[in-house]
Amino acid sequence: MRIVITGAAGFIGQNLSVRLVELKLGLVTGITRDTAEPAVASALEAADVVVHLAGVNRPVDPAEFAAGNTDMTVALCDILRRTGRPVPVIYSSSIQAELDNPYGRSKLAAEEALIRYGEETGSGVAILRLVNVFGKWCRPNYNSAVATFCHNIARNLPITVSNVEAPLRLVHIDAVVDAISTLIREGVLGRGQVAVSPIYDTTVGEVADAIRGFADSRRTLDVSRVGQGFLRALYSTYVSYLPPEEFSYALTRHEDPRGVFAEMLRTSDSGQFSFFSAHPGITRGGHYHHTKTEKFLVVKGRARFGFRHIVTGERQYITVEGAEARVVETVPGWVHDITNIGDDEMFVLLWANEAFDPEAPDTIAARVTE
Repeated sequence: MRIVITGAAGFIGQNLSVRLVELKLGLVTGITRDTAEPAVASALEAADVVVHLAGVNRPVDPAEFAAGNTDMTVALCDILRRTGRPVPVIYSSSIQAELDNPYGRSKLAAEEALIRYGEETGSGVAILRLVNVFGKWCRPNYNSAVATFCHNIARNLPITVSNVEAPLRLVHIDAVVDAISTLIREGVLGRGQVAVSPIYDTTVGEVADAIRGFADSRRTLDVSRVGQGFLRALYSTYVSYLPPEEFSYALTRHEDPRGVFAEMLRTSDSGQFSFFSAHPGITRGGHYHHTKTEKFLVVKGRARFGFRHIVTGERQYITVEGAEARVVETVPGWVHDITNIGDDEMFVLLWANEAFDPEAPDTIAARVTE
């Protein structure tokens, strides 16, 4: 399949081009502003499907809307008509096509030109009326508040929020790319609008606050629920705007004669992660919990875990080698400690089911061996 993408150098075009290559759906040819007219015509004439992403959304002169959106689309349809083949077209329109403004009118006129083309040639035409698209590689300080906020906050630059309550409807770039990829794979049938979901309804203030929180998490270690839904998409977008020199950051190390301890991150409802080391012969721990529980993973060295039931006095000892990839779990009501019984420094990853609260630590000092 020969897939032609207009606007291939743009935000959606770059993401789509990468995905189509990954999916091996066909030979992808990109058309950009720098593509010469003969090459544009040649690519379109050979196309089996066209993804029409090119357009104008922030011109110097409003008259450019018609030229960059409507006229360009009409010219594209004329070239495809001349092929004598039904070449399907997937068009990235905008919800502003429903509004009476220069941009909206130009997008609506482009949609109508495509519908006419489809009716005359029998070609499938899919129109994606998109809300604000966000994600990696979107141009900041242009027409995306999300891109601007992410870019500036990642560089410790100020952002401007005129109205924190201003509504914002967003769709993530992956959803857009998935929708287009599915249309290419399954074929464009019929002519009309195709919905892209999920759409996230939020406000400018909520987005700005969330992104500020992502940046602050390197200092506070508190991470929000970024594993699903809108926050997952927004967090990945923010991280994609980090400059390369900010790809790493230092944790606070607490070092004493026993070894090193450092927290990695804290969650609001799923505990915290940290690591520690211990020199040969050193024992760490020596306490019990009533509710808190932990998981220990020795990644280097040889450890002996000791346990004692605080009521019955029953004891249990477990020896673990770093190469085993074996988790040892602490149990409420049992005193526990860990001793480095190897010859080298021992390193251990630790997860606790709750973030440490110095006002209610649930950590009572005691010895395994009395």
